[in-house]
Amino acid sequence: MTINDTLRDTRFSLIHGSGEIPAVGFGTRVRDLGTTAQAVTDALEVGFRHFDCAERYGNEEQVGTALSAFIAAGKVRREELFITSKLWNTNHRPERVKPAFEASCERLHVDYIDCYLIHTPFAFRAGENQDPRDFQGHIIYDGGVTLLETWREMERLVDEGRCKSIGLSEISLDTLKEIVAAARIKPAVVQVESHPYLPEWDLLDFCKEHGIVVLALAPLGHGMQPKVLDDAVITSIAQRRKKSPAQIALAWAVQRGVAFVTSSVKRQHIEENFDISTLTGGAMHEIRESISTRVRFNSIVETGVLGFIPHNN
Repeated sequence: MTINDTLRDTRFSLIHGSGEIPAVGFGTRVRDLGTTAQAVTDALEVGFRHFDCAERYGNEEQVGTALSAFIAAGKVRREELFITSKLWNTNHRPERVKPAFEASCERLHVDYIDCYLIHTPFAFRAGENQDPRDFQGHIIYDGGVTLLETWREMERLVDEGRCKSIGLSEISLDTLKEIVAAARIKPAVVQVESHPYLPEWDLLDFCKEHGIVVLALAPLGHGMQPKVLDDAVITSIAQRRKKSPAQIALAWAVQRGVAFVTSSVKRQHIEENFDISTLTGGAMHEIRESISTRVRFNSIVETGVLGFIPHNN
């Protein structure tokens, strides 16, 4: 890991794939399809080069349009971008993995994807309905495929070359350990909810031991109660550093060895989230030792169902 004067330039080495992943990433889970392309364009102009996408977000076509236009204009080269997408739960059956990957490539207008994640470890009934439910409204799971079987197909994507690296998302430490123990190609990236109220230290320690990059989802808590950005420790450090609470929380993430993705459709917030700088050792210690609140905001790790996470765009 290299931490420069501007922390935003930090990149983490991958155990396989495209070499390094930019620590500072832009999440493309944008509610309004009409604002997706502009938000991605703004992020590119601000300096983001790491983009986190997913089939389930329903906007890969809009993301791809913005990325390809920026490339065509000569403002960035494809190899300067790190693009992630995710395999949704209804595509866990081995025969559905490669077609789902290829569909994401097509929507994103790219020949390859830098990192492809299994969106959650839960398999839903295979089919075009991404949210299959029974007459009582309960999710219909698929007990006919294991996570390891899906992982084997992910490994084959890497073998074929268009998928540079693979990983997991919204996964527990115990399940991650099972995959790491059995995998031929180990996960390069693990994406989980993580912020000062959910530091996931045990998972982070395990990942560092095995050379896996932790990618923090909801690094600012998505504006849910209790609000991470209203925490007295965070706000106090922000006042002393003349930075925003968001910039403090994001800097903390990178300095402890965690990449992050954060999204917004407001140019001001996009700029703010990119403009992070190194914290003192005292501030890092204060956040770790003085914040005792522990809360998970998204129950997806228990059900595989995307939770409703309100946040300030």
